Amino acid sequence: MLNHHRYIAVEGPIGVGKTTLVKKLADTFGTSLMLEKVDQNPFITQFYKNPAQYALSTQLSFLLQRAEQVQNFRQIDLFQNAHIADFLIDKDPLFAKLTLNADELKLYQQIYKNLMIDAPRPDLVIYLQAPVEVLQSRIATRDRSYEKLMSADYLSQLSDAYTQFFHQYDAKTLLTVNTQSSDLIHNDADYNALIDEIDQVQSGRHYFNQSSFAY
Repeated sequence: MLNHHRYIAVEGPIGVGKTTLVKKLADTFGTSLMLEKVDQNPFITQFYKNPAQYALSTQLSFLLQRAEQVQNFRQIDLFQNAHIADFLIDKDPLFAKLTLNADELKLYQQIYKNLMIDAPRPDLVIYLQAPVEVLQSRIATRDRSYEKLMSADYLSQLSDAYTQFFHQYDAKTLLTVNTQSSDLIHNDADYNALIDEIDQVQSGRHYFNQSSFAY
């Protein structure tokens, strides 16, 4: 049971293992889940086929979906039930800056600003890291046909953007986790060490780097 973290968000680039870890954490702590609905975005496949044409529609679809989830979340009494999410709404502009042209980005930013008024902030953000080659390997094992269209260059840019974003992130408690050196899904010792770390962190920036084999 979570005591001082009533709202946790797990973040990181595509393929790093956010959703798998979130589901495991929710089961361990007995919390509710708030999951990103990537497969429900009607433009995602077209985006990977033709990024320039479908970037704005894809980005706005994700933004509206995430904003609705987060705004609904405001109605929840966190003192009664803790929640864990596999996305952080604050990072949404990160994708927009990578994919949109100047005019599209300006429109996106106006919509984002209006939608995010009074959006709740997580008590703890867990940022999962892994090298691009590890991300590529994990993506290759997933059954998502549209992800096979993703270029290595885009994934590398995205990974760098995440690194820069969390280097400057100071809104709440941040726990950075090296998932290349920690098997949080299959290694009980690594996973239990992470649980202990989550229980202990109170504020500021923290780092978790176990030394087992990567999964």
